[in-house]
Amino acid sequence: MSGNSSREERFAHGLEVLTRVDGEAGQRVVDSLADVSPELGHQVVAWAFGEIYDRPQLAPRDRQLVTLGALTALGGCEAQLDVHVNAALNVGLTPEQITEALLHSAVYCGMPRALNATFAAKKVFAERGLLPVGEASVRGA
Repeated sequence: MSGNSSREERFAHGLEVLTRVDGEAGQRVVDSLADVSPELGHQVVAWAFGEIYDRPQLAPRDRQLVTLGALTALGGCEAQLDVHVNAALNVGLTPEQITEALLHSAVYCGMPRALNATFAAKKVFAERGLLPVGEASVRGA
């Protein structure tokens, strides 16, 4: 979006991107901020989604992989992981790709954080009827 666009135009554009990526889950996050910090909700929509998520240099699926890795590394972000696992599915990642990314994160983030992220993903997969995920694959078995 152009730097000359109005606050309302940036919000409207961000809302389109938010809806495309996060669907209803993203709107619920914004709605939940209305009575405590509507400005934070505005910034999530206008800046995070309208400006950052819509940049052409990374595909939406790649942005979600980065987001899942970052939230896993931070730890304690299970509510945001719930939204972003849904978003990852919405933009074309498969449950197998998501669980592989979370498995990979164990090397860099530690086993407890990877486990917490995987359990957050499992909850989303269950809600969407996507369990069990693929065939259990263990190297050498």
